[in-house]
Amino acid sequence: MKLPSTAAFILQSIGIGALAVTALWLVKPEWVIARASVAETPLLQSPVDTKMLSVSAHAPASYADAVEPAARAVVNIYTAKIITRYQNPLMEDPVLRHFFGHQAKPKKEVQSSLGSGVIVSNEGYVLTNNHIIAGADEIQILLNDGRRALATVVGADKDTDLAVLHITMDNLPVLPMGDSQNVRVGDIALAIGNPFGVGQTVTLGIVSATGRNHLGISRYEDFIQTDAAINPGNSGGALINARGELIGINSAIYSKSGGSQGIGFSIPVALAQHVMTQLIEQGHVQRGWIGIEAQDITSALAQSFGLKDTIGMLIAGVLRTGPADKGGIKPGDVIKTISGKRVEGASDAIYFIAQKGPGIELVITGLRNGKPFSTQVTTTVRPEPRLQR
Repeated sequence: MKLPSTAAFILQSIGIGALAVTALWLVKPEWVIARASVAETPLLQSPVDTKMLSVSAHAPASYADAVEPAARAVVNIYTAKIITRYQNPLMEDPVLRHFFGHQAKPKKEVQSSLGSGVIVSNEGYVLTNNHIIAGADEIQILLNDGRRALATVVGADKDTDLAVLHITMDNLPVLPMGDSQNVRVGDIALAIGNPFGVGQTVTLGIVSATGRNHLGISRYEDFIQTDAAINPGNSGGALINARGELIGINSAIYSKSGGSQGIGFSIPVALAQHVMTQLIEQGHVQRGWIGIEAQDITSALAQSFGLKDTIGMLIAGVLRTGPADKGGIKPGDVIKTISGKRVEGASDAIYFIAQKGPGIELVITGLRNGKPFSTQVTTTVRPEPRLQR
């Protein structure tokens, strides 16, 4: 019985294919193995997809383990300030009040405000912002567990907008310090505080930038910028990392509406710790000062002074008989390094000098009239401004 022509053709093709595969196996066996491996690989899988899946597998599904212990150490701060008002606004003028004050009786009012703070030691020290407690007649702290305590001011520093309070209480929760100097853009950041007085709130974001300055918030600025929502009342609260460690004290927001727009600024914990230590030990912060007025080098200034780049700072003025004057620094000098550290700009250099403290000898190098020079300057304490009478 003969098979139909179509069936015969199919059987013949299968036989030829089998012979061809057998021959290929004998000559190049690795080709057959490679082909089989490709056939078994899913069409949607790739090396990139595998890497992404690996990263996602290590990302936490929740930050509750980091937030829960940290939140216990973040407190609400309520301040009260007694102010005197006159019904007639003209009586606010001390001259008019001298002549007509007997006719106007002042009215005392209590002005209250709120903010946040962070318990950073078992001894009861609380870090917060200076602008929260400035001028307050009474400061009350509410802990996460419902306990209340009256706080005293250990010290405050306007130049960094930091303050240290003290409370007397047992079994205080403490927020461990993190490493703000190694914070990277893209790191997870969580803000904990009391926005608008609604109660303790946690918001999530990332570190948007580091080393932010020239913001006009305080004299010495080195802010961590974050897009974690920060609102009024969050000031003085904690910025923590994904491990629940303190990396910053929330200080300010950029906003046109008064609410969060994803641009918040926190004081790095390294700076906060440095200020806190001095406030606790001596009640004030001592900073290095050499008596100069400096400015950044713009492209126009670089071209005018014949400089190759804009790195460094230009000395615009020198206080007579000040440390810089005694060290031979002159207006028009371009400072390139201070004690081996390259000067990136004026604010960077002033901050570096301030951190050194008084009584430190600095080796300063730069350019004067296009020629290199080097000198030594000893820092001192910035003199208090004289009050004009």
